[in-house]
Amino acid sequence: MFHGKHQPGITTALQARGHLVAFDLAAGAGRKEAAALLRRWSATAQRLMAGEAAANGDTDVARDAGPSSLTVTFGFGHSFFARTGLEKQRPIALDPLPDFSSDHLDKARSNGDLWVQIGANDALVAFHALRAIQKDAGQAARVRWQMNGFNRSPGATSHPMTARNLMGQIDGTRNPKPSESDFDQRIFVPDAGDPSWMAGGSYAVVRRIRMLLDDWEKLSVKDQEDVIGRRKSDGAPLSGGTETTEMDLEKTDADGKLVVPINAHARITRPDENGGAAMLRRPFSFHDGFDADGVPDAGLLFVCWQADPLRGFVPVQRKLDRGDALSTFIRHEASGLFAVPGGAAKGEYVGQKLLEG
Repeated sequence: MFHGKHQPGITTALQARGHLVAFDLAAGAGRKEAAALLRRWSATAQRLMAGEAAANGDTDVARDAGPSSLTVTFGFGHSFFARTGLEKQRPIALDPLPDFSSDHLDKARSNGDLWVQIGANDALVAFHALRAIQKDAGQAARVRWQMNGFNRSPGATSHPMTARNLMGQIDGTRNPKPSESDFDQRIFVPDAGDPSWMAGGSYAVVRRIRMLLDDWEKLSVKDQEDVIGRRKSDGAPLSGGTETTEMDLEKTDADGKLVVPINAHARITRPDENGGAAMLRRPFSFHDGFDADGVPDAGLLFVCWQADPLRGFVPVQRKLDRGDALSTFIRHEASGLFAVPGGAAKGEYVGQKLLEG
């Protein structure tokens, strides 16, 4: 459902296919053109999410298919506000992310005035939405970068399971859950938030993280598990139990060594080890072919959601930067931070409170 307090695609279950795309406003385009664009995009997203054709020049790519859990989500980058004369409405939480030592960022594939996340459980439905959004941009905006991702298809396992990433690790065990009492305050901007147009919204950090799979796959399973801090087979902590068992950070083996190594990824990223920092991770895997030496260009399109990135993503990434065992096997190649406003009420478009307020 397109309309609601929050935009779709944030708490939606992981989808099998995804597209992330950033746009820059065209030269001469400003607030008026941006408002018209968001109105077009919102109308198209509403139709497609209902399983209907796009209003103008539908390509018929997804003919015969239902909506297939399609979601379309819109956000604004830091640069959008200067382009539209809305600098006074730019949230403090949208200040650029700090530099991290693990960054090897391609500026051409980072940031952007506008950001769109598309997810669906059918590849044609997802592409159809991507094509419709790109066509709707018209002369108002041009594509800055675009990335394609995937997850396990629904029904691929005998019972619902936490997803695995391309390293073969169960990924997302400690995600906050909507059933938790403090979920909304961790993930969404409160109704009385500042600025007011962000009420019910969230902030998305987007990172293209290359996995150095050739190096990773040379490790034994035991060494891989020590890097992560969890068993590869079932995601349980090395201290014992099942996937959801609380990790015992003090447990030692017969030689007095910590069972969960001091630099294990799962130890470093625990919210209780980072001042309670929490974010809802909702990634897609990617594979963009092989280089001349047969090295895969593959990894994670990391997307995480939080009420404030300065209390969510930033403190965790700073700590990872100081000594995460996983950092040897990954490379952050692109980055973006986007303010994602609350959902549109019926008769409204996403971002209307900002653009017409």
